[in-house]
Amino acid sequence: MKRVHLYSLTAVLCAVSLSMFYYKVVYLGFPTMPEQRSEVWRIEAAIEFEASGGPAKVTLQLPQHIAPWVLVDQSFVSRGYGLTTELHDEGQRAIFSTREAQGTQTLYYRATVLRSRHPDAVAEPRPVLPKPRFEGAELVAAQAIVASALQQSADEPTHAALILKRLQEARPGDEASVLLGREPSKKRLVNVAVDLLRLADIPSRVVNGVALSPERRNAGFVHWLEVYHKGAWTSIHIGEPRTDALDYYLPWWRGRLPFVSVEGGDRAHQTVTTSRAYELSMRVAMSEQRTLEQRLLGFSLFTLPLQAQALYRTILVIPVGILLLVALRNIVGIKTFGTFMPVLIAIAFRQTGLGWGIVFFSIVVALGLAVRFYLEHLKLLLVPRLAAVVTVVVLLLAVLSVLSYKLGLDRGLSVGLFPIVILTMTIERMTVVWEERGAGEALQQAAGSLLVGVLCYLVMHAAYIEHLTFVFPELLLIVLAAILLLGRYTGYRLVELRRFKVLAGR
Repeated sequence: MKRVHLYSLTAVLCAVSLSMFYYKVVYLGFPTMPEQRSEVWRIEAAIEFEASGGPAKVTLQLPQHIAPWVLVDQSFVSRGYGLTTELHDEGQRAIFSTREAQGTQTLYYRATVLRSRHPDAVAEPRPVLPKPRFEGAELVAAQAIVASALQQSADEPTHAALILKRLQEARPGDEASVLLGREPSKKRLVNVAVDLLRLADIPSRVVNGVALSPERRNAGFVHWLEVYHKGAWTSIHIGEPRTDALDYYLPWWRGRLPFVSVEGGDRAHQTVTTSRAYELSMRVAMSEQRTLEQRLLGFSLFTLPLQAQALYRTILVIPVGILLLVALRNIVGIKTFGTFMPVLIAIAFRQTGLGWGIVFFSIVVALGLAVRFYLEHLKLLLVPRLAAVVTVVVLLLAVLSVLSYKLGLDRGLSVGLFPIVILTMTIERMTVVWEERGAGEALQQAAGSLLVGVLCYLVMHAAYIEHLTFVFPELLLIVLAAILLLGRYTGYRLVELRRFKVLAGR
């Protein structure tokens, strides 16, 4: 019954741990690698115009509803201008204003976007949009194109695609050329397609966006249309671009309003620049979280001060080192001084480095052991003897730090981080074992302690382990489950197989 209880407990711990880990990776986008980076795009729009010498007001369309992209940051540079933002029927805009502007004026808008791991798919009610007013020959041409596409379509998206194709294949003198006029632009073509779809009572709208490209200057706006179908908006593009290119189409604003409008100036000119960068995925994942997730993250380790975060990056790897220690002692059978002394030595190695840590540890223990044997002749009581050894250890650490500093070895300054009390107890325990079981057993346990400390250091110092334990501390529940299972292990240890080799052969 006790085993069933133990196995049930470990199963629950593992299930809870893996569930939280899965949610953070899949839904929150937390990286599983310490240096994993995400693709981040930066867009800058520069608006330049000649002011007329009086009040000036500039209206700029802002990105809104840009799924599957996420706007993680935006900023405005407008020296001497006031700034307000407001919502309108088709999106959001920024209004720059000043009482007096003279000469060439330049305003900047910068945005940082990234592709979301979990785009919101929210059903929208069917919108009510005004129908266009066609008259005369344009009305007849529009009705003919709509009726022809309706007979060949199956639903709203195919109807829209057929209308767009008919407009693209316009020939002089046919119905499409009557609506488009001479040498129509792509924006004009999309506007006419939207009017034809609305005439057919199909909700549609114009989308104005940017085709993201690395280090692209003077990027022009591209235009496509969206058709309402089954509670969502479906995009229909001109010329059917490649799928990989569509992945980098960023919708900026919707509707037929101009990107920039200027009052109190003329010769307005806009320049849009796009660039790509790669930032640490952890920073990106933290910045793109939604409201509820931000509240949950408010109780995570990331809300602590940076100094406290650095401390917990060290503390959280200790259970991993302890798990390795338990496995080495209970399964392999390596003998050590004390229970957790090797893990504490491994923590000290993180500051001194592995090589110098082993040197300092060996010197302090050897010299401390010599002093301890000398104190044995003084016949001191236990507590005064331990106090004397602590004092000697402190002095030895101080002398080693000074000597290493004089020799130009900066690592020696970290020797003071060694756990002094643990070193003292190691020296005391080694002396007792030396006297009771001989020098061989004492040296064997000392070597075992140092070996386990080195192995724990290698595991605890690994950047991947440190990243997982800090970003996903719930994984320590699996470590706890493994320790509980190892606590019931009663089989042979690996080092004992040599002792019982003769029995195994019979």
